[in-house]
Amino acid sequence: MGVARGEETSGLPLEVFDPSPVGVLVTEGKEHRLVYLNDALRAMFGDRPLGTPVREAFSNLLQQDSLSLFDRVLETGEAVRRDQATARVACPSGGSQERFFHYSLSKIPLPGGKSGVLQVIVEVTEQFVATRRMRTLAREQRRLLRRYQSLIWVNAHTVWVSDPSGRFREVSPDWKKMTGQTREEYRGYGWLQVVHPEDRASIMDAWLRAAEEVPPLIEQVFRVRVLDGTYRHFRLRAVPVCKDGAVVEWVGASTEIEQEWQENRCRKLLDRAAAAVADITDLEEMFQALADVIVPELADACHIHLLPELADSFSDVFVTERIATAVRAGLPRMLRRQKAHHPSDSEFMRAVRERRPVYLSFPPGEPPPYYDAKARVWITEARAHSQTIIPVVVQGEVAAVVVAAVCGDRPSIDPADVELMGQILDHTHDALGMALRFRRTQRVALALQHSLLAEPPHVPGMEIAARYQASPAAAEIGGDWYDAFTLPGGAVEVAIGDVAGHDLAAAVWMSQVRNMVRALAVDRDEPPGDILHRLDTALETLNGETTTVTCVLGRLEAAGDGAWRLTYAVAGHLPPLLVTHDGDSRFLREADNPLLGLVFHDRPWISAVVPLPPASTLLLYTDGLVEQRGEDLDRGLDRLRRYAESLAGEPLNGFCDGLLTSMPMTGEDDVALIALRVPPIG
Repeated sequence: MGVARGEETSGLPLEVFDPSPVGVLVTEGKEHRLVYLNDALRAMFGDRPLGTPVREAFSNLLQQDSLSLFDRVLETGEAVRRDQATARVACPSGGSQERFFHYSLSKIPLPGGKSGVLQVIVEVTEQFVATRRMRTLAREQRRLLRRYQSLIWVNAHTVWVSDPSGRFREVSPDWKKMTGQTREEYRGYGWLQVVHPEDRASIMDAWLRAAEEVPPLIEQVFRVRVLDGTYRHFRLRAVPVCKDGAVVEWVGASTEIEQEWQENRCRKLLDRAAAAVADITDLEEMFQALADVIVPELADACHIHLLPELADSFSDVFVTERIATAVRAGLPRMLRRQKAHHPSDSEFMRAVRERRPVYLSFPPGEPPPYYDAKARVWITEARAHSQTIIPVVVQGEVAAVVVAAVCGDRPSIDPADVELMGQILDHTHDALGMALRFRRTQRVALALQHSLLAEPPHVPGMEIAARYQASPAAAEIGGDWYDAFTLPGGAVEVAIGDVAGHDLAAAVWMSQVRNMVRALAVDRDEPPGDILHRLDTALETLNGETTTVTCVLGRLEAAGDGAWRLTYAVAGHLPPLLVTHDGDSRFLREADNPLLGLVFHDRPWISAVVPLPPASTLLLYTDGLVEQRGEDLDRGLDRLRRYAESLAGEPLNGFCDGLLTSMPMTGEDDVALIALRVPPIG
């Protein structure tokens, strides 16, 4: 270190600074010549020759103001401190690096009565860089926070802070702009006062669950009353702020999503309506499915009226049939299958004539005077206050009318909801058109079918009843038929049969077969088996295409002493059932013959004769009464026998109706039956 390392200052050697971890240098005199450098300083800046003025020794490091500080400290004796001084220091690998230091200057006495300056230097480059990094991070954090807040303000109407239980502490000013609530009104749970009453319970339940479970995100959709008094849908999203594992507050945002909610609702209802009618062909079932979509989503009640065909909409009173009803829980029920009368000057008829929706409002429970008595009773009990009447136009004509109503405290039907109901009906237009055509075709077919079936004759002492039930699953006319007529000698001829097929051709052929049976039975007095034989020959000759026919033909005649007997023959048909007055029964299987029209049959056609006990019932029927898909036919026949025995004591009409209501029919085929009950003795 040279001479200076052995010198002393006021008896204290300068070597005392050698082990110091901070840099130390000492200068002497007004020229500030170096008299001491410790190892830490040399490590910072490199070695410098002693005796050299500090200006020259550190010319590449010291700034002008630093040199003036040396002069001031030496002259005044006042110590000086500087923080975060910078110096560019050479690197061992070449080049230079900016480094940061703290230093202090103080006056120090030297041997010989001289004075000098002691400089203590601490390098703080790492600390400064870390501090600068932290400041940069803080600035970036503030920038990101401002960006996040900006995004929230762009996408949310309100930003708020609540306590762990959902009590609002702070809310952005937009809350007041939207709802009119002041700070005093919304604080705590006051904000719930502008939430729709029907949504408050679910929101509170969500907060209570969140307080226990602490999910990473709460999301709720609810309605808020805005300044104009209407309710609009908002989405609430909130995240927890936790400390030591406990929620200290929730930070959230609420965004209006009314348009998004309406669009989603519309799409869901249209999808529900399409799915509801997808697999339905019956018009009444289809309208009932649509009424169930409308209630309770769009209205509290909905009933649908079917308009009569070829009706005059300008008559004084218009009569419709209510075929579908749906009512929200808690309201009085409405009966289906009821007639309704509508005066020509009613709003109902205005909707029919103008083919556009009509809206009407009235005091709760006080309907307009032109409503019929049943409608007035329901409106009064349900406290209905507004209705919309929507005509259903199918294929250019008004086929039905939808009447939707709201009741009690529910707001009046919104025009957007009326439009949505119209969209639902339009969305299902094709399905409704097909169902309407099916219904009309089925009615025409049924009317034609009944016109081809004769009324049973009146026979003194004998009861005769017949039933025909068309398949609800098919619009075409079927080939089932029955017949009963009296012969010249007083005997009663009875027949039932089924022509293969389920279309107009089958019905026409059925009518021809029935007429041929009548002609052949009247032509000559012969057993039913022989008549069926001649019928088979006629079918083979007249029928250009192979069509099979089943048939039962029987003749009932008095046997003397008030007794009756049956002579019968069966051609490929189900066996007749004989039920006694006491409830015993058996199938008649003694006269089976082949199917008519199937193959040439050269064997004799057989007939059988059985006595009929007094007050017994003879039942002829077609397969639609007993057949079940995938079930053995014998089970269906056994089921028919048991039901028939249980109804043996009923009047003949009750006997027939009881079979139709008791037997589990599939509805895939028509059902025809004819029953004859012979008189008791005497």
